[in-house]
Amino acid sequence: MNTGPLIVLVGPMGSGKSTVGALLAERLDTSYRDTDADIVAAEGREISDIFIEDGEEHFRALEREAVRAAVAEHTGVLALGGGAILDAGIRELLSGLPVVYLSMDVEEAVRRVGLNTARPLLAVNPRRQWRELMEARRHLYTEVARVVVATDDKTPDEVAQAVLDALELQK
Repeated sequence: MNTGPLIVLVGPMGSGKSTVGALLAERLDTSYRDTDADIVAAEGREISDIFIEDGEEHFRALEREAVRAAVAEHTGVLALGGGAILDAGIRELLSGLPVVYLSMDVEEAVRRVGLNTARPLLAVNPRRQWRELMEARRHLYTEVARVVVATDDKTPDEVAQAVLDALELQK
């Protein structure tokens, strides 16, 4: 019987979900899955292309299905796209799961991803748009999270260890 993911990572773009997720999976000797990667594989095109060609609403529908499938099937470490928590059904699906919110401030986001145009929601005035996205999303990340781990000025290894410590999962 599937008990769901061992860890679910949520947080803004650039917070390290993919890198930390892979490290956690390695440390816990389990598998890693990323719903954004699932969407790219299923669609055969990048998320930015889906946004441009089909719009955000279509992408969010694909994302809902990808998250539902991953939560039902995956028992390792799971990373969700930054906007997945916008959907009330996804937030409900995450209740009771070991969700970790990887938080960071805008300066850290700039340092990590440069807030470049490969991020479709940040194409114009990226700093302001990132702040606005976070104002709209921060409370939702916090709502679904069992724990919050700040990633500012930490290496991926330090963040992974902080997640393991917070969830009391040591290997």
